[in-house]
Amino acid sequence: MVAKIPKGNFLTYRKVAQLSGFPQAWRAVGNVLNKNKNKKIPCHRVIRSDGKVGGYRKGTKNKIALLEKEGLKIKKRRLINF
Repeated sequence: MVAKIPKGNFLTYRKVAQLSGFPQAWRAVGNVLNKNKNKKIPCHRVIRSDGKVGGYRKGTKNKIALLEKEGLKIKKRRLINF
């Protein structure tokens, strides 16, 4: 399901966990995505439930840059209009 998140959109770790059938596994979702090396899976499009961008295997600055390149507005590591 993460592979199907379109550019300029995002899901939260919690929503990915719910959609996968394991609503309490949002931390596991983060851990799995952090270890992902498949470039076809846009891990940068998954954020925290509080609107903060969260971690990224290639660094938070790179995650922010990718999200901004796709048109999302971020200020102080948080999505604007979340």
